[in-house]
Parts: sequence; C-alpha cells; structure tokens
Amino acid sequence: MYNKNGKYNTKVTAFGKFVPETIYDNAYFESIVDTKDEWIVTRTGIKERRILENGATSDLAVGAIKDMVRRFDVDLNTIDLIIVATVTPDMFFPSTACVIMDKLNIKSAWGFDISAACSAFIFAVATARSFIESGASKKVLVIGADKMSAITDYTDRNTCILFGDAGTAMLFEPTEDKEDGFLDQILFCDGSGGKYLYMLGGGSLNPATHETVDKKMHFIYQDGKAVFKVAVIGMADVAEELMKRNNLKPEDVAFLVPHQANLRIVDATRERMGIDNSKVMVNIDKYGNTTAATIPLCMIDYYDEGKLKKGDNLILASFGAGYTWGGIYMKWSI
Repeated sequence: MYNKNGKYNTKVTAFGKFVPETIYDNAYFESIVDTKDEWIVTRTGIKERRILENGATSDLAVGAIKDMVRRFDVDLNTIDLIIVATVTPDMFFPSTACVIMDKLNIKSAWGFDISAACSAFIFAVATARSFIESGASKKVLVIGADKMSAITDYTDRNTCILFGDAGTAMLFEPTEDKEDGFLDQILFCDGSGGKYLYMLGGGSLNPATHETVDKKMHFIYQDGKAVFKVAVIGMADVAEELMKRNNLKPEDVAFLVPHQANLRIVDATRERMGIDNSKVMVNIDKYGNTTAATIPLCMIDYYDEGKLKKGDNLILASFGAGYTWGGIYMKWSI
C-alpha cells in the first residue's frame, strides 16, 4: 500500500483541456477503409474523434494550459515542475516539457517527459505525488497529451478507427488533509507484452530509413485480441484491489474513471467492481482513444457537466503498451 506516513497528501487544484476542432466521425472511416459505423460502435463505443491537422503534441498541451489559466487564474511562473505524459513527443529531444516551457515563457520550472503509453497519466501522477509528498516540489503540472493521428496508419482499419488527439493539464499541490486528494495507487509493468502493442520504427533499434517507412514501421501496431484479454484483467484487478484495501464498497465509489480504449474493457472493469453504468465515466464516443489524455479528459468533462463534485471518491484505472497498467484511489478536491 502507498506510504501514507508523510506530512502531505497531493490534491488537484486546477485543470484545463484542449481538443481540436476537426472531427473524424465513423462515416469518414466508412469512406476510406472497409468498415461500418455499426461495427465500430458495437466493438469500441467510438462515434467521433478529434484530429489536430496542424501542430504537435506541445500545441495540444499549450491549449490545455491556457484553458487552465483562464479557468483558475494560475500564475505559470509559480510552477516548479512540469511532467508531460505522452507517447507522441514533438521530437526525441528536447523534451516536450522543454518545448512547452519555451512556448509559454515559463522560467520557474524544470521538467521531463514520461513514456508509458495509455498508462502515462497514471504514472505521471504517481511521480508528481513523490515530488510533492517528499517536499521536493510544491506545484507540479502534469500534462496528458497525445497527437495519435501522427502515428496512425489510416489504411489499417483495425487501428485507424480507435485514436484521436487531445491535451489536458492538471496542477497538483500539497495538502495537510490526509483524507483529501490522492490516497492510494497500484502500478505495474510487464515487458513481455511489448510484442503485442508497439511502434517499431524511429528509435535506436530501427532508425528511420526508406525501408522502415516503406514497411510502415513508424505507425502503431496492435494485436487487438491479445491486448484485450490482458487489459480486461489488468484494469479490473487494480480497480478491485484498490477497493478492497481501502474498504470501499460499490456505494462508496462515485465514479470509476477508466482509460478510454474500448467500451467492452470498461464494462468488464465495472462488472468486477460491482458498480452500475451510472458510476462509470465514459467519453470515448466523442474522442476515441487519446492515450495519455483520456483519464483527465473524462474528469474535466464530468466536472464541466456538473456530475463530479468535491469529495467524490474516484477509482482511476488504465492499461497500455509495455505492458503498463495501474490504478489510483483519490478524492476529488475542487
């Protein structure tokens, strides 16, 4: 169990989001690959996804940060650490964190990127907690942003229908209230799953060449059936374990906040937790899988709709390439 003996807990104090204006609906995919709206909705729950036509992941992040400033009047130069959760950095280096700081003229912070695919936001939050609760940082900005359209093969009907682009920003600060904010976490990696979900090209193993481009090695590859089987187990296990070790009954949980990869995975996790559909955050129909942005985007959307309230118990759960997976138990603080 997470060490709760320190002086501080970590809580959310501000947030923002950015989704591009361009929408690819299922009719668009019917026009470019052999698929049908009914098939997509039945198997994934996705109806639309947002696409950033011009720009990079840093632009999604900057849009989200500006939204956060607009909502909460945050002074960006009071932030001392920026962690960017993304699998689509602008480039290998400099880090996307550095790019964002330059675009917004942030001079007070240091920062870095975290690569954990769809679990990256969960991993980034766990990292932010360590800095805050150790006393090393006071204000940590966690970005969950991905331009998945940049690494999606739009001739592959199995993957192109799944992904969208979005950016989110959440500010974390210490609290001496030990019953507020982030209360527990479970994190896992299993590298043996790497052969089922990956992008082969572009790194030191397979540097970019004409051959790697011709073989489409710079796009996502996913063995959907293999990933589905372990994702269902992984997300459900961590959600159930967080409830057990924190003595939470189904009625104590306001919302499950699952990674938005596939509605069937979400349903399986919900069933293991013993909660009904009304307690599950879902927006995959509007955005598709935005990777590191899905979980914070859900929380922000539900807050904006008046559904998420201060003090609500939330169980966050994710599963992604690596394999990586994990969960967080938190109380909403705003």
